[in-house]
Amino acid sequence: MQSVSNTSYTFRLRPIMFAAQLLCLGMTVAHAQTTPADSADQSKDTAVPSDSVVTITGRKAGMGLMVAEDAPKARSTITKEEIQKQRTTDNAYQSLALLPSVNSYNYDATGLFGGGLTMRGFNSDQIGATINGVPINDSGSYAVYPSQFIDQENVCSEFVTQGSTDVDSPHVGATGGNIGIVSCDPEDKQRVRAIQTLGGLGLSKSYVRYDSGRFSDDRAKIFISASHAQSNKWKGEGAADRNHIDFGLRFDIDKFNYITADVIMNRMDNNNIYNLTQAEITKNGYFYDYAPTFIGHLTPVNGTAQTEVSQSPAYYKLSRNPFEDVIASATAKFRLNDSTDIKILPYFWFGYGTGGSQEKAISESGFLNPATGKLNGTVDLNGDGDTKDKIIVAGSSVTRTDRPGVTASITETLENNTIIGGIWYEQAHHRQTSPIVPVDNAGNLASDWLNNDLIDRPNGTPYQARDWKTVSTAWQLFLQDTISLMDDNLRINVGARNPSIKRDFTNYANEGNNSAVTYEIAHTYTDFLPQLGLRYEVNAESQVFSSLSKNLKTPPNFAFSSSTGDNVTIVNGQPVLSSSVKPETSWNLDLGYRYQSRAMIAQATVFAVDFKNRLANAYDPITQISSYTNAGEVKTHGLELEIGNSPIKGWSAYGSFGYTESKISNDIQLGAAHFLPTTGKEFPNTPKYKFGLSAQYETAVWYTRFKAQHTSSQWATLVNDQEAPGYNLCDFDAGYLLPSSGMFKNPTLRLNVSNVFNAQYRNPSSQSVSNSVAINGIAPSNVYYYLGAPRLISASLQVDF
Repeated sequence: MQSVSNTSYTFRLRPIMFAAQLLCLGMTVAHAQTTPADSADQSKDTAVPSDSVVTITGRKAGMGLMVAEDAPKARSTITKEEIQKQRTTDNAYQSLALLPSVNSYNYDATGLFGGGLTMRGFNSDQIGATINGVPINDSGSYAVYPSQFIDQENVCSEFVTQGSTDVDSPHVGATGGNIGIVSCDPEDKQRVRAIQTLGGLGLSKSYVRYDSGRFSDDRAKIFISASHAQSNKWKGEGAADRNHIDFGLRFDIDKFNYITADVIMNRMDNNNIYNLTQAEITKNGYFYDYAPTFIGHLTPVNGTAQTEVSQSPAYYKLSRNPFEDVIASATAKFRLNDSTDIKILPYFWFGYGTGGSQEKAISESGFLNPATGKLNGTVDLNGDGDTKDKIIVAGSSVTRTDRPGVTASITETLENNTIIGGIWYEQAHHRQTSPIVPVDNAGNLASDWLNNDLIDRPNGTPYQARDWKTVSTAWQLFLQDTISLMDDNLRINVGARNPSIKRDFTNYANEGNNSAVTYEIAHTYTDFLPQLGLRYEVNAESQVFSSLSKNLKTPPNFAFSSSTGDNVTIVNGQPVLSSSVKPETSWNLDLGYRYQSRAMIAQATVFAVDFKNRLANAYDPITQISSYTNAGEVKTHGLELEIGNSPIKGWSAYGSFGYTESKISNDIQLGAAHFLPTTGKEFPNTPKYKFGLSAQYETAVWYTRFKAQHTSSQWATLVNDQEAPGYNLCDFDAGYLLPSSGMFKNPTLRLNVSNVFNAQYRNPSSQSVSNSVAINGIAPSNVYYYLGAPRLISASLQVDF
């Protein structure tokens, strides 16, 4: 989970949102009519019919679920045409759910509680993610938190490259391709847009966006939007609460030179949804969740030990994920001459927050004594005058990240060559602590964000179950030559990048496992990653393509922690890495065919992946200890299909199919004589088959569509001894363009129904669980699942001014 800090900013949007609600709900409606299209409906991603009327959807092939691609690699893109039909609270993972080989699952139907994603068997922390070119994977663990991203109303496109990362991708943790989100530019004409969404589970989202239109001699334009969203959990007690601001600027110096700037601010405070084991589902039912009441404290008695035991599951108010972040970036593009362009993209990412289950029982005699390095310091936690007790408090991971960076590139266009070269550099300061605060008898934390009223050690410093500082300095050079031959019928990409990262890790003595000693470790990882791609146009509508690339994921910062297995040992007062952890690497091969006409787009890709040095907790036979290390090789191959047509008498459809076959190539050693029999097993959380379908009927003023998705069964453990069954999901969406009236322009009503048939299903929450049944002397591990949310109905009303 992520974490926030004493410098936390606060932005509250409820007054603005309340005004937007009154504005939207006060509108009157009449019979439908056609009106001239405004700039909002003529975005680069939405086609406007030749009769120049407003249409509620676009008319390009693929319905916004795919576009004509020209890259010499597997790539899938969705556009604003698709995104605007989805529920306004959806996150980026939900938007990508129908794409082939993308196994997207969310913790609830609203998208506010986050979600997970795998692609060709790679987890989201092995897939690079960017917003407008800014890396958004966690700088320490590479995790991605989709509910914190930009409001979907401001997104113009999302894309995935299923195998090869782009040559200028700012990633050191992407063995499985990348995901990109591109925001919309400000509108050319002045406009105010308000959207109000209401639905089941107390769902509400209020959104207002202001576009200035062009000013300053038609060279500049800006937008700013604000939203507030909230929803109850679909099971148990608790809710999500999200406030968000987006800002965008574009300044066109002339036809070839421009500057853009974007700011994304997000503040959320969610209760967590409890993940169940298969046994818990059988015993307690599908809707079992965190405890609705707090167990309370024992009555303090001097001289007698009060031993409190934290609840399992924890009290729901003590399982929360408050987090806030700011992503600020700018892009400057300048043409130096007819053949030379430069682009500079500086950015800054700030994040602070906490998460997970905070309820824990702490011994009054287990505090760190910094003078001796022993955990024998004593503190009276319940005020009874002794230190014999064990008391429930609240504590969890707290993380603050300050992350500046920049990407700079130069593009030189020659007669048959387009050469791009550049550099990426960033330095992330990652401060990770784990303080504790008192909990009253009603189960309320003394500090929701764990940044005030901290419980101190006897010497006055805060108790910390973890106390790390990581400075991660990342950089890469990249170079690519795109060679155009045979009148551009043949295009060849030859490129390479050399991502590097230096981890400067400091563990300050703390109360965590094996962490009572302060130590520092610095380690640098680097690699050379070549890429080769070819695209050949058979004719105006057909092309074949292929790509071969090497990808990389360097070890996360927690690989240097002594509290993670036995990664670090102290020898003669000096820290020693227990194993030489190598970066993960993957070789990705794509071979594909595309058919692209005005009436239909289709793409077929076969792929093969050679994945080496998978990072996991395993046993090192040389050092004879267990640690975070490399656990072997996985071979993966498969097939991906996509097809979409332009509307025929109002009817259009999109279909996708993904087939992924994965095999683990070796057994994994978990002890001196304990081997996990994984050779030939399928990789967990990798469904073999996935189908997606979207069928739509539209007119100029309304549409209905039905979406269906089948995900096959998938293994939940590395030895394939527990399986998550396959499942089918169906959604229904509809929209209606109401007549403009006075100052109210293009009012649009949208309906979204997710999980129409109320299916119950589950996805494994991890790819690292070894076995659910004891085998070869290896004890079983619990397998937890993200459960699918039941049916949810919501409606949105949008109006422009």
